[in-house]
Amino acid sequence: MAFRRTLGVMAGLLTAGLVAQAPSATFPSEMPAEFKVASASWDYTRREVMIPMRDGVKLKTIILVPKGAKDAPILLTRTPYNAVEQTSHASSPHLGPVLQGYDNVADLIVEGGYIRVIQDIRGKHGSEGDYVMNRPLRGPLNPSAVDHSTDTYDTIDWLVKHLPESNGRVGILGISYDGFLPLMALVNPHPALKAAVPMNPMVDGWRGDDWFHHGAFRAQNLSYIYEQQATRANELKWWSGFHDDYDLFLQAGSTGALAQSHGMDQLGFWRKITEHPAYDAFWQQQAMDKVLAGRPLQVPTLLVHSLYDAEDIYGALAVWKALKPKDAGHNLVYLAMGPWSHGGEIGEGSGLGPLKFGQDTALQFRREILKPFLDQHLKGSGKADLPPVSAFETGTNTWKKLPGWPVAGEGTALRATPFYLEAGLKVSTTTPKAGDRSFDEYISDPAKPVPFRARPIQPVGYDATHTWSQWLTDDQREASGRTDVLAFVSEPLKEPLRIAGEPVANLVASTSGTDSDWVVKVIDVYPAEVANQPGLGGYQLMVSADIFRGRYRESPETPKALKPNEPLVYRFALPAANHVFLPGHRVMVQVQSSWFPLYDRNPQTFVPNIFFAQPGDYHSATQRIYHTPGQASFVELPVVK
Repeated sequence: MAFRRTLGVMAGLLTAGLVAQAPSATFPSEMPAEFKVASASWDYTRREVMIPMRDGVKLKTIILVPKGAKDAPILLTRTPYNAVEQTSHASSPHLGPVLQGYDNVADLIVEGGYIRVIQDIRGKHGSEGDYVMNRPLRGPLNPSAVDHSTDTYDTIDWLVKHLPESNGRVGILGISYDGFLPLMALVNPHPALKAAVPMNPMVDGWRGDDWFHHGAFRAQNLSYIYEQQATRANELKWWSGFHDDYDLFLQAGSTGALAQSHGMDQLGFWRKITEHPAYDAFWQQQAMDKVLAGRPLQVPTLLVHSLYDAEDIYGALAVWKALKPKDAGHNLVYLAMGPWSHGGEIGEGSGLGPLKFGQDTALQFRREILKPFLDQHLKGSGKADLPPVSAFETGTNTWKKLPGWPVAGEGTALRATPFYLEAGLKVSTTTPKAGDRSFDEYISDPAKPVPFRARPIQPVGYDATHTWSQWLTDDQREASGRTDVLAFVSEPLKEPLRIAGEPVANLVASTSGTDSDWVVKVIDVYPAEVANQPGLGGYQLMVSADIFRGRYRESPETPKALKPNEPLVYRFALPAANHVFLPGHRVMVQVQSSWFPLYDRNPQTFVPNIFFAQPGDYHSATQRIYHTPGQASFVELPVVK
């Protein structure tokens, strides 16, 4: 009965028109199936294409062609960082604003009439295929038939056949990961590739670039690995829950524990890192300086190095060392090095952190070095009058034209000069004397590691709210005042001290533990007062600094426990410097055993794999730096005479 009453009520409502009936017609969308941009008035055309590779995978490629272009050269960048985003910085009918932002060589591109091409590498963003971090060349580490060398070859082949506006000459340019890709392009290069500009390239991930430095893992790169590998389009962002990265990493325990808490065991590259903490074949066979050393030199190449590069301070100069001996005619390989952070050469280069250079060094590089190089090789517009090396000298803030690197210049010579660490925390060029105190010591406590910069420590970031790119110019006074840092310092200099090349640390040191890290920093100590910049009074500016993991003292391939309390020699190169310590300044050398959380903590107890060290493995240790005639610790500086 209730059911019948309900039917009756519904019938009445329908009769009254109070219940909606099924629509009898559709309501069409106001959006077109595909909107065609009215771009007839623009000064460029934009093409989005999927270029096929030899294995059938197609790569998303953005092509920007100046209107009316004829016989125009092509400037290519291949990237894992979203080609669409890099070519969409503005809604503008003009090419310059569209490129401005990430691509700060926009002025050069627009004025030069270049066809700009940016492509997503396989597996990222709009491209098909599988992503592998720094995909190695075909061979033992890559069983497939494709790599970045073949993908670049296939891309260039397609471009020169499908862009009638071009002159058939292609240059490839990029920074960091995008700088690693031009190096891959030099392996079996396409005949149309006429110029390569690797800027701050990733070269050797264990020796001194992104992942390790002399075996110590760069822990703050966890966020990069997480975001780069979790999704194709980098949608997932690293999360913390802490305002200070120091607290985040310290409370997690080991770096492996922190990664596991973020689900990173799912990421193939992270698993590879934890499986290869030593310098084994996995790292050696993909180091691009070693790869290119075994290949013929065919393409004019301009390597770009930043003196304050917080990510890839090793790679560009390592490739220079590998390639320059093959340049018999002295006309294929060039080096530019400036006072920039990572990628700073395409930004504004009049200063960095507290440093002021009195000139826009980045603009000078782009106008006076990069542009002539590209014009010569991609346009055929005369020979660029470039020296083999264009090097900015910090301290004097001047550009130097050099015949090589490290070479001081005409009429000068380099002399490896020991600066000894002496009793009384002094630095001197005289050898230690018998009878002085044999060593200085400190306690290294993993529960209170030395911060690599003043806290609170920000995560790695590149927007205006982050200062990551400046940290290599941070004042080191905070560290020099800690009891777990030894700060040796010279008398004020009476004459300029010019160095050009890699300082080499030569520590005679002991630890009460069975493993240890050693951090050595060469520092320029400013006078107590600086007239033109009061804020630099007493400033302690790092000129060169690095870390060495003790277990690799005898061999980078085979870790070995240290003998407790036994003085051992640790000899390792620091990043290159081109610097003048001015009169009145002093030379300081700081020594410590942690640099946190930039690098993971050494438990100071030998364990098979530090990534998986347990809380009970971390122990304080007594660290001693020796300075006697038979056990002299020093830093060898490449002094210009």
